[in-house]
Amino acid sequence: MPDSFNPMLTSIQIAQFQQQGFLVLPAFSSPDYCQQVLDFAQQQLDQVVLPIEYEADTRYPGAPASRDAEGGQTARRLLQAYGRSPLLADWATQTTLSVVLKQLLGEGAKMSQVHHNCIMTKQARFSSLTGWHRDSRYWNFQKPELISVWLALRDEKIENGCLLVLPGSHQWQIDAEQLDGAQFLRADLQRNQDLLAQAQPVPLRQGDVLLFSSNLFHAAGCNQTGQTKFSMVFTYRAQDNPPTAGTRSASLPEIVI
Repeated sequence: MPDSFNPMLTSIQIAQFQQQGFLVLPAFSSPDYCQQVLDFAQQQLDQVVLPIEYEADTRYPGAPASRDAEGGQTARRLLQAYGRSPLLADWATQTTLSVVLKQLLGEGAKMSQVHHNCIMTKQARFSSLTGWHRDSRYWNFQKPELISVWLALRDEKIENGCLLVLPGSHQWQIDAEQLDGAQFLRADLQRNQDLLAQAQPVPLRQGDVLLFSSNLFHAAGCNQTGQTKFSMVFTYRAQDNPPTAGTRSASLPEIVI
């Protein structure tokens, strides 16, 4: 992180996040730190340290049909990142990040150990296509207003499946008929095609952080390069936005930041 780095968001950045539903913080983490996490993640993959989600588990377009199919053992996420190593846990709760999150969520913000809390491993040959969705579709909180923090561990671009977003979509009112059974935006509807025409990629450099609302529609393409794309992702909620008791969202203790 640069010596001159100031974690405080400006009023312009706060307004951008509120209006667009996402914000990029350039050079938030150093290349050295990113490399440490890359080395750790590769070690965890090589040693098959569970829990791991595999591409076959997603049932997304382009994913192997089952874990027994060709490419079925392709890892997609190293789950429970916070509990894997202080290298990851300390980053998720560091002061420079909590300062930013408290500007957006208020004092008492907490990190979920249930949602995201992972290292994404979009691999080259069997990576799947992620359709347009809101992360809050299957989350159970009083309000769909959580914030996910995405750290690019390597450069992210269209060629290796960087995130695509629909700016401002965290504020859209979407009818049930606009979504399919898995809560993805239906591309076959004209009214959705007009919305999808507003899509923009969010390329990131190694060490950049992307903040985005859990209600923001986003998607990602396949990795068409020869190198795995690694990203670390954690999700946070405001003190007055607890998970619904008895749901998966409340199944693990939360971490105060």
